[in-house]
Amino acid sequence: MIHTITRSVFMVAFSAAALFSAGAKAESVTVAVGDKAPTFEVYDDQGKPWKSSEHFGKKIVVVYFYPADMTGGCTAQACAFRDDLGKLAGKDVVVVGVSGDTVESHQLFKKAHNLNFPLLADVEGKVADAFGVPKTVGEKTVKATIEGVDYDLVRNVTTKRWTFIVDRDGKIAYKDDNVNARQDAEKVMAAIEALK
Repeated sequence: MIHTITRSVFMVAFSAAALFSAGAKAESVTVAVGDKAPTFEVYDDQGKPWKSSEHFGKKIVVVYFYPADMTGGCTAQACAFRDDLGKLAGKDVVVVGVSGDTVESHQLFKKAHNLNFPLLADVEGKVADAFGVPKTVGEKTVKATIEGVDYDLVRNVTTKRWTFIVDRDGKIAYKDDNVNARQDAEKVMAAIEALK
């Protein structure tokens, strides 16, 4: 039996709350190093609100955008951050992954790969828009088998792979719009060292 996790399931469950609030409009924006980081509120992988205002300006925050849960490059990228999180946490760093996948899809992705940091469900692409990250809209499906159960993970928004570091002042300290999935965590570590 194949379980389908769709955007519509997520939207029905949470449509009344409509939590997102970003400091950017739908038109194309450019966020550069030195700019104040966009503010936003979106659901995390536990279905709880994740508010940038509770993190930006307090710790160093790595915000990395990736196309899809349970795909090769995205899994390699997430697992590298998972493996380096101990070193990053010791430097007072928070890592969050952002994609157009649903809360339920993120839960499965975390479970399958023992991920130890929040994944944010940007199902409408509004966080991507706020950061100027290119996205495509249109239903895409990833087939995954997790603990012997087959799933169709359906999303309606697919973002490019971009990574930002927000410093303790709430400003963009690093931007990579040409991310190599397998090297991203290593490059982020070096960039954080350079912030000192």
